[in-house]
Order: sequence, then structure tokens, then C-alpha cells
Amino acid sequence: MDRSLGFAIPDRNARGRLVRLGPALDKVLAAHAYPPVLERVLAEALVLTALLGATLKDEGGQMTMQAQTGGGAVDLLVCDYRGGEVRGYLKHDPDKLAELPADPSLFALFGSGYLAITFDGAAGQRYQGIVPLDGSSLAEAAESYFEQSEQIPSLVRIAVGHQDGGCVAGGLLMQHLAEGEEGRERLHTRLDHPEWGHVETLGSTVKADELLDGDLPLETIVWRLFHDEGEVRVLGGAALTNACRCDPEHVADVISRFPEEERRDMADADGIIRVDCAFCASVWPIPLSSLAPAQ
Repeated sequence: MDRSLGFAIPDRNARGRLVRLGPALDKVLAAHAYPPVLERVLAEALVLTALLGATLKDEGGQMTMQAQTGGGAVDLLVCDYRGGEVRGYLKHDPDKLAELPADPSLFALFGSGYLAITFDGAAGQRYQGIVPLDGSSLAEAAESYFEQSEQIPSLVRIAVGHQDGGCVAGGLLMQHLAEGEEGRERLHTRLDHPEWGHVETLGSTVKADELLDGDLPLETIVWRLFHDEGEVRVLGGAALTNACRCDPEHVADVISRFPEEERRDMADADGIIRVDCAFCASVWPIPLSSLAPAQ
């Protein structure tokens, strides 16, 4: 549980990553009282975030995934990954959600929304891709992202379930590697290397039970799927955790820079400014009397 594993199949020009979340996922969900259908959506989003974030080569980098919506029950979904830490939250319209069936479509949940995926490097580099929230799942939306923004044929599979009273989620990301001839469009790899279709077919056979089974090592899943494909390189695993980066001292410092009149407007009748973190649902009371005088 709470682990990612990378692997590569050199002879097939393919790479992949597996992720399984357990206690870290429960910690995220425990901070919010989401209905079951939204817990599932956030669990899928966190697995996808871990799959994409684990591809970062810059150890100090961060990957943020945000779903902006229009007309759906979910107003906003935000997840991010940095250094093996994942976190996420969503906002929704309870009235719209109550009108949905037990197993709503992606369109019913998000409406005419889009998925924005942003990679921030430690040195200040930033790359962002935006794609419509099309398809039947977040996994299909992610495949569209790689196809349109990255021009990399990809396969994404995500499963969510329950085990020992807690929520468990797992996922597989596989991608075709272009040989990288100068000036070559990467989408052409579908035609140049038909072996991708073979690897994609094998990856598609992964079962939800395999992705969710905490007693089944991720390495065993790789072996089951690709042991007949020649050399398969396991690229190493990494632990995943949930940790929020909210900082009350930093927030107090920011508020102290506001004019005193604006501070008073923020405070309640007791002279307390209450600041909440959307990710971990923590609330910090900051007394006006504790703030430094405005400069």
C-alpha cells in the first residue's frame, strides 16, 4: 500500500508505472465528509495524480491536476503531488449531486469541464496541458491529455474499492516511447512501431482486483502482464504519503501585511481571523492582537 513502482520494456519501446493507495487515501478522505460517489471521484483523481507526479524527474518539482467544471455537480477538483506526498479536495453542489444516479457519468459529475495538468520544476520551469473532460472516466481524460498535449500514446487504468474497512485505489499508466528522431512528430509512433498495440493490449488485461490487492506486490503485477516480453526493467519503487503543506505562521505573516482596517473586516466579533485549508480541512484561529503592526 501507498507505493509507486516504475518499469520499462525496452524491446517494446514502452514504460509504465503502478500505484496503490491505502492509508494515505483514507487520511485524505477522513478530512472531509464527502458522499461515497465523490469519495470515489477523489480517490481516482489521487491515483492519477500519483501516477503522473511520479514521472517527475526533478525531485523538488510539483505536479498539480485541476478540474474546472461548468454545469456539473462538482464545481472544482484539485490534487497535487510533490516528493511522494499527495493531497486533494473537491467542491460540489449538494442539490445537483442529489439529482444524480448512484453511478453518474463523467459529464453528469463535471459538466462541460476541462482538465488542467501543470508540472512545476524546482528551478521555476512550468509546463501546462489542458484538455476537455471527455470520455467515461478520469482515466480516459488522462489518455486524451497525453494524446493531445504530450503526443504520447498512453494507457491508463484505475480501480477503487474497499478493503479491511478502508478505501483502496490503484492504477496503471503505460506509455509508448518515441525513438526521438529529430523533427519527428511523436504521434507517428503508432504507425512506426505497431508493437505498442501489443503492449497496450497486454496492459489492458490488468484486473481491478490486482490493482487493489494489498497482499499482491506491484512487481508481481508487472511480471504477470509482461513476463513473455523479454527484458522488463523494474525502475524502483517509492513510498507515497498524504501530507498537507499548509503553514499557519506563513498565513499570519501574509495577513499582517494587510491594512489594519481590512484585518478587522476579516475578524469575527471576538477579534479572531479564522483561516481554513481546503486540502486538510484544518482551521487556524489567528487573533488580531497576535499580528504585527501593518507596515
